[in-house]
Parts: sequence; C-alpha cells; structure tokens
Amino acid sequence: MKRQKIAAVLGGADINQDVLVKGWVRSFRANRFIALNDGSTIKNIQAVVDFENFDEALLKRVTTGSAIAITGKLVESQGAGQAVEIQVENLEVIGDANPDEVQKTVMQPKKHSMEFLREQAHLRFRTNTFGAVFRIRHAVAYAIHKYFNDNGFYYLHTPIITGSDAEGAGEMFRVSILDPKNPPLNDDGEVDFKEDFFGKQVNLTVSGQLEAELGALALGQVYTFGPTFRAENSNTSRHLAEFWMIEPEVAFYDLKDNMDLTEEFLKYIANYVLENCADDLEFLNEREAKEQQQKPQNERHELSLIDRIKFVANNEFKRLTYTEAIDVLRNSKPYKKGKFEYDVEWGVDLQSEHERYLVEKEYKCPVILSDYPAEIKAFYMRQNDDGKTVAAMDVLFPGIGEIVGGSQREERLDILKKKCADFDVPEEEIWWYLETRKFGSVPHAGFGLGFERMVMFVTGMTNIRDVIPFPRTPQNAEF
Repeated sequence: MKRQKIAAVLGGADINQDVLVKGWVRSFRANRFIALNDGSTIKNIQAVVDFENFDEALLKRVTTGSAIAITGKLVESQGAGQAVEIQVENLEVIGDANPDEVQKTVMQPKKHSMEFLREQAHLRFRTNTFGAVFRIRHAVAYAIHKYFNDNGFYYLHTPIITGSDAEGAGEMFRVSILDPKNPPLNDDGEVDFKEDFFGKQVNLTVSGQLEAELGALALGQVYTFGPTFRAENSNTSRHLAEFWMIEPEVAFYDLKDNMDLTEEFLKYIANYVLENCADDLEFLNEREAKEQQQKPQNERHELSLIDRIKFVANNEFKRLTYTEAIDVLRNSKPYKKGKFEYDVEWGVDLQSEHERYLVEKEYKCPVILSDYPAEIKAFYMRQNDDGKTVAAMDVLFPGIGEIVGGSQREERLDILKKKCADFDVPEEEIWWYLETRKFGSVPHAGFGLGFERMVMFVTGMTNIRDVIPFPRTPQNAEF
C-alpha cells in the first residue's frame, strides 16, 4: 500500500478506506490513542489501538518521538477533537525514542522557553510552533518566486563571494585560504592578498543589488533571492549574521514605479499566506493571543496576528516624504509629551517607535516614506533636485516598523562618481558598476526585502532567530 500524508488523509480521504501513514508519535494515551504527526500539517491524526491485538513489547516501544508506520481503516471519530481516526490493523516501529532521553529535549510535551528551543535547533522542528513557522516560511518563499515569475521577472543568482561592499558599511566577513598564523606579507608589512585564492581581498556579500542592476540593464527586470552576510556585532532580536534577501531591479522605473511594485508584491505575499496557511496561522494566532495576555496592556498588539496580515493585504499604503513624516512626528502627542525614547529631528534615521507610530496610530495603514536625507542613505541612490535628499523609500508595517528599503538608482555617471567620493567607495572596486552608466544608462529602481523580517511578520514571532532554521549570530555557529 502506498503511504499517504496525514494532511491528505485529514483533508478528505474516503471513510472506510484502508490507509497507510507514517510519522512521529506525539503522544500515546491509555495504551489506546496514538497522536501521530508527519510534518505535512500541524494537525495530528488519531490512531486507535486495540491493546489485545498487539504484542505488549511492541506497544512499549510506541513512545513520544518514536517513528512508526500504521495501517488501518479510516473511520469517523467517536471522540471530540477530530472528524476521523484510524482503527489500527498493523503497527510497525521504524525508529525508537528513549523516553528518558526525550524528557531532556524539546519533544517533552510541555511548554518550553524559546531560548531552550534555540539550544536544540536540531529538534525544534518537531514542535507545533516551529512546524508552523517553517511551513509558512516555505509558503512565503514560494509566493515570492511565483509572484516574480508570473510578472515576467528573471531569477538571477548573484555572487556570494564578492570584492565589493554594496552598502559601504565595511561589516563584511573575509574569505581567505591564507595561513592565519603566517600569511604572506607585502613590502609594507601588510597581508599580501595577491597570494590569496582570488588574488585580492574578498568577502561574503552583504547584497546582490549591484550585480542585479547589471542584469536589469539588459534583461529588463530581474530579482535575486539568496543568502547575505553582515559581520555586525549586534546581538539583538532583529539581527542575524547570515540571512536571506530578495532584491528585484527594474529598468526604466522611477521611484513611484518602485513604490507601486513594492506595494503589490507585499500584498501578494500577505494574501498568499492567508489563503494557503490557514491551519498554521490559526495556531500561531492563538499562541500569540495567549502570550499577549501575559503582557501589560500598553505593550500588547492592537491587532491579532491574522488581523495584522489582513491589515497589509486589504489597505492602500499611505505615501509621504521623510520631511512630512518628521513634521507629523514632531506635532504628535507622544513627541510633545516626551513619550518617545528617541528624539525626532530632520537628518536622522527614524527609530522603530517612530515608524510604528506612523503606521499604527497616525495613519492606521502600511506607510511608504520617501526622499530621505542623502547622508543617511547609500551612495547608489539617486540624488534629488534639491541637492539634500535622495529618491529612497522605506515601507513600514504594523508591529515591526521598516520591512523594505529601496530607491531609484543613480544612473548619471558624473553624479555617481561624486557620490563614490563622498561615501569613500573606491571606484576601482566597482569599476564594472560605473561602466554600465556609459552604455545606454537609463533610470532604474529596486528594493530589498529581508526574507526573515517578512517571515517574522506573517508568523508573529518576535525574535528573528526563530524564523530561520539555524541562526548565525555573534558567538554562535552551532548546528
């Protein structure tokens, strides 16, 4: 008999047919009721064992965490909590799980701290919470590829190893095969990277954007979806050293076109998750609601998880300039009453508390801010005619603040060269990027979406380490 996934059996298999399911035991009650899960759904299927028909030694091996195969008849359930159940006719233990060892792990059926779950990242997939999170993570990734494919974008694989710093921040991981104890030195006594594998100093990339621009200036519209790296010693709930980025680039786009694309794209993802992840979302929604009850009233979300996703899917995004946002914030009650932790003034980056105020209190919809001061944005962003601002944009979401950053790119060679000098970006490192401005340069634009940031939003998880399978953070590269 061919194995069926539990999701398919629960989703509409015919009553009174024989089925074969395989999975891991979540519980075995009263030597009669097995709750079995195979990862295809958050829901378990109940299998009912007639104790007299099976060897006692075999049933003793059916413990939490053990892997088993069950053959039996699918029938309407006699108990509450499930519509169908399996009357077990044959049971095979595929993999044993020692009960004493299980008690030391996250598989023990009780509530665990998130920190304990992170320490056992190799096992946390077995829990309801992380099963839901990673099924949704897959759905978001699929939605992203589907959106771009259906809209005529080409998927471009950009380098992971690079000789350029796209962001100009310098927080990059060096890649080298030189002997760290005895590296070759040049005449100045410095490490001679000409002797290294690539003949120059190279790093793990912080962004595929610059290379994506090259593709867009020939293919019209491309996107990247790959790993990126930041050697930023930041041990917070919002930062990872290794994470995934989605970066579309489109030729002949200006800033408004870019905003339109971003809004449509984010709404598509939100709607896809709502339509395709109902069971997992419902579980995470209830989980968050219970956690919110333990928090002080002023720290609770105004909207539930599902309502926040609908908030993005169903609302037009409010658009205003950075300068307008500064005026709104400085005239707000929280600012006048000194409730903001950080000051608000033109020329500085907005903090999460400011961004969330604009979304959740002032406009009650997602917000796109544009035209930021040039000094706080990257060198490649297009200079506006006022000489003070650039054609940049950030998208702000409820509960999270900034989720997307993008801009119209500077297509004018003379201005781009000046920006390189202003931001101390050596021209020789990005000569190829500059050269594209010599051959049919056109207005073009794009944005970057941190994949884990998006998964945090649609799952309600509050720590970015809990939406990536194996987090890489300062002093932590386990698993």
